[in-house]
Amino acid sequence: MPTPTIRIVTRGAGGEIRSKDYAHCDAVLKMHTQIGIDDCSTDLALRGLPVFRGLIGPMPDGKGVVRYESPEVFETLTKEWSAPPPKRKRIRKKTQAPVDVEQPQA
Repeated sequence: MPTPTIRIVTRGAGGEIRSKDYAHCDAVLKMHTQIGIDDCSTDLALRGLPVFRGLIGPMPDGKGVVRYESPEVFETLTKEWSAPPPKRKRIRKKTQAPVDVEQPQA
């Protein structure tokens, strides 16, 4: 299996979600400390990948991409994902009351 692309997802200073892809784990190791390896994921492709201090992951994010998220982003996206969809509002058209039309008498 080729080395997966590592995607780090964080929140920017303005509150926007930022993601950056890395081709190798070495670049991520310069910024984050590895504290272990994933040995219990139900996705077998993720087993053996590093676990970094301060990041949630690894998690699959498409074919050949492994995702790590900051705790804040993880919490925000999980809340959005788990929230029930908004109920659809039923729009009722107002019908006009019938108008009495006088019939000409013959």
